[in-house]
Amino acid sequence: RTALEERLKSMSANGPVPDVLTFAGNGEPTLHPHFAEIIEDTRALRDRYFPKAKISVLSNATQIFRPEVFEALRKVDNNILKLDTVDEGYIRRVDRPTGRYEVSRVVERLKDFRGKVIIQTMFMKGMSEGADVDNTSDRFVEPWLRTVKEISPSQVMIYTIDRETPDHELKKATREELDRIAGRIRQEGLEVSVSY
Repeated sequence: RTALEERLKSMSANGPVPDVLTFAGNGEPTLHPHFAEIIEDTRALRDRYFPKAKISVLSNATQIFRPEVFEALRKVDNNILKLDTVDEGYIRRVDRPTGRYEVSRVVERLKDFRGKVIIQTMFMKGMSEGADVDNTSDRFVEPWLRTVKEISPSQVMIYTIDRETPDHELKKATREELDRIAGRIRQEGLEVSVSY
């Protein structure tokens, strides 16, 4: 809290004025044992120094079953949670979750946000360890889109690979593929942003 307050004080005096205070990066922010308290501190300091700034959390959604994490995420402006597919086999092959992970259980919990959630999905193509990992086809998009509609998020963010990955056979989804998927999302009455 002290470090954040010092930084916000400095920004208040010298700039820049932040639009968004974002929790993201190399690791899962909601794994921090004091995540809920950190969000409370951030909200209080944001309200004091930059009341117009938004608070965003980018999360892989694995910790949303912890009540304190769920409640903290409900208090941020942009609760951005990952859902790359609803295909269990794809998740095991590509996302490789550790411990218990059931996409149907995650989806049910995402519905509990009652729309106060932004679904973020990465679309890509190529091969990984000899398996096709193209999730841009209707085989993956159709069930994913039905599920996203059931979750009824405030927004959907779709994107593709941004930088080189350890697996060099992975490829970016094309602009045309992302635009096609975005069009389908809009047809369902959902707001969507696309990052190429």
